[in-house]
Formats: sequence, C-alpha cells, structure tokens
Amino acid sequence: MLLVLPLLVLPMLSAWISVAPQLPQDTVRRAEPEAEPESIPNKLRTVVIDAGHGGKDPGCVGRRTRESRVVLKLALQLGRKIKREMPNVRVIYTRSTDHFVELAERSAIANRNRADLFISIHCNASPSSSRVYGTETYTMGLHKTQGNLDVAKRENNVILQESNYQQAYKGFNPNSPLAHIMLANYQHAFMGSSINFAEKVERSFRRNASRKSNGVKQAGFLVLWRTTMPSVLIETGYLTNPDEELYLMSEDGQEQIAGAIYKAFAQYKEEIEAGG
Repeated sequence: MLLVLPLLVLPMLSAWISVAPQLPQDTVRRAEPEAEPESIPNKLRTVVIDAGHGGKDPGCVGRRTRESRVVLKLALQLGRKIKREMPNVRVIYTRSTDHFVELAERSAIANRNRADLFISIHCNASPSSSRVYGTETYTMGLHKTQGNLDVAKRENNVILQESNYQQAYKGFNPNSPLAHIMLANYQHAFMGSSINFAEKVERSFRRNASRKSNGVKQAGFLVLWRTTMPSVLIETGYLTNPDEELYLMSEDGQEQIAGAIYKAFAQYKEEIEAGG
C-alpha cells in the first residue's frame, strides 16, 4: 500500500496548492541595497524568518511563558544580527508582533519575495515527561518515529484555528497519520540544501550554545510544504522542561540560541556562494 502513496498524493497536493489563500502579508522590510554585480551565481540575497504561532495561537505553553512570545524574540534577534553583519542580505519576517498568521501565508510570504532560505523558529513540548530537553531541526520528509509524527501533528494542528482551513488545505486532516504520510511523501526540490542547513544549525547549537542536540529530523510540516526554497523548522528547546524554559526566557539564552543560528546561517551562506 505504501508504494502507491506517492502517486495518490499528487492530485491532493495539486488541489491544496490551487486553493492556497492570498492574505495580506506581514513583513518588516528595509531599504533595498544597491544592485550588486552578478558575479556570484548562488548569491544568498533574501532570508525569511518565521516566528511560529502568535496571537490567538500561543503554541506550546510552559509554566512561565508561551512559545509564541519566546520565538518572536528569537526571530527578531536573529534578524537583527543578520542585518548588522550582512547589510546586503534582505531580512523579511512573517510576523514582527504577537499576532496570528496562517500557515499558508507564511510560506506565501517567502515565495512572493523569492527568498533564498526560509527559517521557521519554534519551541518544543513533551506531554509525557518534563525531563526531555534539547534542540532538533526538521526538514520536509517522511517521519521515521512516532515522536517526529507527534511534533508535525502538533505544529500542523494550528490550521484548525483558521476560518477557511477546510478550503485552504482541501481535505488535509492534521489529526490523521495517513494524511501526514501522504504529505511527507511529496518530494521537496530543495531537500538536500535544507538538510545541509539543518545540520549546520544543530552543529552550531552544540558548539556555540552548548546545547544538547537531538539531531536533524524529517516530518510533514504544512508550513514547509509550499515553500519554493531551502526550508527548515527549528525546535529551540522544550518549554515543558523547567530548566530549559528558564534558559529560553533569559536574555543570555536567547542571545546564545539566536547567535548559534546566525553562525550556521553565515557558514551556509559562505558555502553556497562559493559553489559548495
């Protein structure tokens, strides 16, 4: 049965794509840099940074804070670092305040602006144990464990808060394991580059922020599915772990996490522009 899923999924995916909503975008822009000579064919010019959840969708909730607030601070801090160190890179946020943005619109912002990289920032949760901690970075793909599937189901479940989700995602049921298998079997054209960046992020968390890395993983995420560029979803830590929650809330913790992602971004940018 699983052998025919990649064939069955194509009509469903085409239907979902055809009805993607076009909502007003929420971006934070700055003046366009002066045109540069086209001497670097793989120039990384635009990055879209997505702070997960927001507004009526708090994301996962710890004892002291909620995911939507933590990841917004991380996203803005990462963007500021890129702007300061790389003024010729255009930074666009899917949201810059605590308000709700639909999943389809997040990837649409990246596509409309022809982004070269899409970074979605999140916090994790473990319903079974408060001892679980660490980072993990996801790319689009088929989940290999129940844990990966559970993360994707939780992140995709946000579409139930969208007023038009039945039309926008045409038959996709975020609570259905089969729906996630069919979604994940969609072959993302930028899988290799996405994994490359994800590996750099997790390596940077270990080396530059002294975090426990749970590695690079794959699962079917709606927010990554429609993007037309290398894309990752970063789980920066577990708010259900009291110690990690305090770390992610702290100024030092946020500086270290944003700094580690920035260093991975800088390394990735240098590598692809060198033709690596």
